[in-house]
Amino acid sequence: MSTTKARADSLSLLLFTLRSGKLMAINLLKVSEIIPCPPLTKLPESHPHVKGIATLRGASLAVIDLSRALGEMPLEDPNGGCLIVTDVSRSKQGLHVQAVSKIVHCLTTDIRPPPYGSGGNRAFITGVTQVEGGLVQVLDIEKVIHGIAPAPIEVAPTDLTMEEAEVLGHARILVVDDSQVALQQSVHTLRNLGLTCHTARSAKEAIDVLLELQGTAEQINVVVSDIEMSEMDGYALTRTLRETPDFQHLYVLLHTSLDSAMNSEKARLAGANSVLTKFSSPELTKCLVVAAKTVAQQSL
Repeated sequence: MSTTKARADSLSLLLFTLRSGKLMAINLLKVSEIIPCPPLTKLPESHPHVKGIATLRGASLAVIDLSRALGEMPLEDPNGGCLIVTDVSRSKQGLHVQAVSKIVHCLTTDIRPPPYGSGGNRAFITGVTQVEGGLVQVLDIEKVIHGIAPAPIEVAPTDLTMEEAEVLGHARILVVDDSQVALQQSVHTLRNLGLTCHTARSAKEAIDVLLELQGTAEQINVVVSDIEMSEMDGYALTRTLRETPDFQHLYVLLHTSLDSAMNSEKARLAGANSVLTKFSSPELTKCLVVAAKTVAQQSL
């Protein structure tokens, strides 16, 4: 089973700069709009990385000083720059940056995991890529948001029927996500359900885990995978599994920080069983019940 057989997907990145002039990038699908920095209302006792609240078409929008959130000096002109308005994990926020550079198109295979020992902002990036000979860091926006306003811990539903609880107990789950925050959220939900699981931080690592456990008592039957990952994304991972006889019957749930509605058709074409927007513990639990029932029916 070779990961090189996976077909790469195209990816659009929005490049932007902070005060240092360093080029960074964010997945364009996570950006809803780019606007000049509007007047902000500072809220008392707000997080130091939150510059204030903007009003955008009648709705309040928290504005994050991205430079400070990443450990850099704030912008020289606090009222200058622009806002990248992002829409991820069921919430909108504005990222205050120095300037937006351009949009570049690449393949997911062009995005490499961040190098170990790189220091600095490594904790806030999910990958790196080359653009015109320079290294560009891809922002882990979920981790930035979590560091400012951690998602509330949702208790998994306790009203599971005996049948649902029993069938869940037979699910052997692999969670794949290159964001440590998202990975921990999923694992927390599974532990609340009394389930143990295996984890992987990349599609390649996921395939290694699947191969290692194949034919053992812990053989995986449900894969919960992020979509936006470096080197091989969730779509390519799903296609690879569907093309591999030993793994083509795995139940695959694609778990994305993007609006799942825009990914449903692409997920279906890749061969995924279902797609879900991060992060809702009750909804993830419901999806896992469906997955476990499907796997149980396949084994009859």
